[in-house]
Amino acid sequence: MQKFYKNLSIWLIIALASLLLFNYCQKSPDRHHAVPYTEFLKKVDSGHLSKVTMINNTVLWETSDGSLFKTVVPQTNDALEHLLLKNVAVRAEEPPQTPWFLQTLLSWLPIFLLAFLWFFYFQKGSGQGNGGGGRAMAFGKSRARLINPEESKIKLNDVAGIDEAKEEVAELIDFLKKPERFVEAGARIPTGVLLYGEPGTGKTLLAKAIAGEAGVPFFSISGSNFVEMYVGIGASRVRDLFKEGKKKAPCIIFIDEIDAVGRHRSSGSGSGGNDEREQTLNQLLVEMDGFEANDHVIVIAATNRQDILDPALLRPGRFDRQVMVPLPDVGGREKILKVHARNTKVGPDVNWQVIAKGTPGFSGAQLASLVNEAALLTTRKNSPTISMEILEAAKDKVLMGAERRSLIITDREKRITACHEAGHALVAWMLPGADPVHKVTIIPRGRALGLTMQLPEEERNSHDRTFLFNNLSTLLGGRIAEEIVFNQMTTGAGNDIERVSDIARHMVCEWGMSEAIGPLTFRASNPLSNQPGQIISEQTAVLIDVEVKKLVQSAYDRARGLLEEHRTLLDAITDALIERETLSRADIQGIIEITERK
Repeated sequence: MQKFYKNLSIWLIIALASLLLFNYCQKSPDRHHAVPYTEFLKKVDSGHLSKVTMINNTVLWETSDGSLFKTVVPQTNDALEHLLLKNVAVRAEEPPQTPWFLQTLLSWLPIFLLAFLWFFYFQKGSGQGNGGGGRAMAFGKSRARLINPEESKIKLNDVAGIDEAKEEVAELIDFLKKPERFVEAGARIPTGVLLYGEPGTGKTLLAKAIAGEAGVPFFSISGSNFVEMYVGIGASRVRDLFKEGKKKAPCIIFIDEIDAVGRHRSSGSGSGGNDEREQTLNQLLVEMDGFEANDHVIVIAATNRQDILDPALLRPGRFDRQVMVPLPDVGGREKILKVHARNTKVGPDVNWQVIAKGTPGFSGAQLASLVNEAALLTTRKNSPTISMEILEAAKDKVLMGAERRSLIITDREKRITACHEAGHALVAWMLPGADPVHKVTIIPRGRALGLTMQLPEEERNSHDRTFLFNNLSTLLGGRIAEEIVFNQMTTGAGNDIERVSDIARHMVCEWGMSEAIGPLTFRASNPLSNQPGQIISEQTAVLIDVEVKKLVQSAYDRARGLLEEHRTLLDAITDALIERETLSRADIQGIIEITERK
């Protein structure tokens, strides 16, 4: 219907333009030159005019040489009497008339256009095809996008790496397909399901897969779309959204980033945006609490910040079920990579298990980006398929950033960078229990002049004190190598020192890994969740600083001892990095074996 109105308006504009053009073409161009009234009288008095033509107050006349002139005369009879007195033949003509159809069109056109625009917007505003998202000037209407069952192409097979979360929501699909079975059995299906987890883990994709598998309408909206500068608009949109959902039942209402409206309500009386957000949240609580057993509407929400949601949202009867969508493990990452590689041409040498092991901590979105980067790189290289080498290059780009080979670096800076990265790699190599070194490079990537990549041999869900202490030593290895070789410090270790300080303070203040302080937690303030920090005495604060420094100094001394003991290996790795720019684990192994034989 909307397409029809659009085509109709286009044809009306074409017809109007054609009429105006036709009327313009009917008019002959005016070739008369305008002459003032006084000059005209002089011409009459001179006796050079024999005849004129009068059209209303305009006199048209012609000279003996054929020149055409016109003069506008006053609205009196003086000019006519003067012409007759001079024996000038006067002929009167009627002015040209506008065609009746054009005159009618121009008279009624404004009214017609106003009526058409009103009718067009009225029809668009009353349509329910998109769940109210396209309604003109309907501020209080829901902006949710409606995806009909026939339009939903995402199924559960498209979701990989989060098997436990899929099992948690599987019964929702059965309920949406055959709700009468649950009603007859007296079962109460969860009113709402909250999906929470790290960004990019597939929360939105899982919600769409539920709707696609169940074959029901899917209303999708972001939490920020409820809140406006006008108080009451958000609550109105919530009412309209649930009203539309009940009309389409059974269906799914999906609210992405619900923390935009579901944050903790303030205890005091707020103003402005806080009032609007809290009214929107109150209306959401009322609507979810007002569901009946036969409404057959399930609300699914997603958030990265479950800790800041209002407790009233999480109580039974609203978001009954809370499903964590975790980062995938190595097996899950392998499945996700295969799902995203379905529509690509993959070479026979590709080993997805190796790529999965080399991407610890990657989310589903990052793995999708990795496969896409590999496909783009394949196109740039004119390769017929995605090879293992291309996948490794794409992984490095996603992990470490794009190469900046155009960056101009002096020979001295290059050697300092090589020495710095060699220090990281050598300390990590020599420390038992540290993650194995995977690759070392001095090619600038992102904001770093060089990088040392370590990849764990197995998935870790918790870290012991030895592992964390080894991390401190490895991070300090770059700065120590610069001191040993060049007897100076550079800014290249800035990020390393920041990470060392952060890990050491967590070990002392949160993980109870300090013997002097013991298993105590000292929580800092968190402005994002409005949580105040723990009040500690001045004596305890000094003790924390002493323990953090003691921990870092101990790691520093251990790393320095290793590098001084293996100074020959440090120089050999540095020279190899300057020559080759990138060293793999096998390359470092070879350098160590050759150096030790000497």
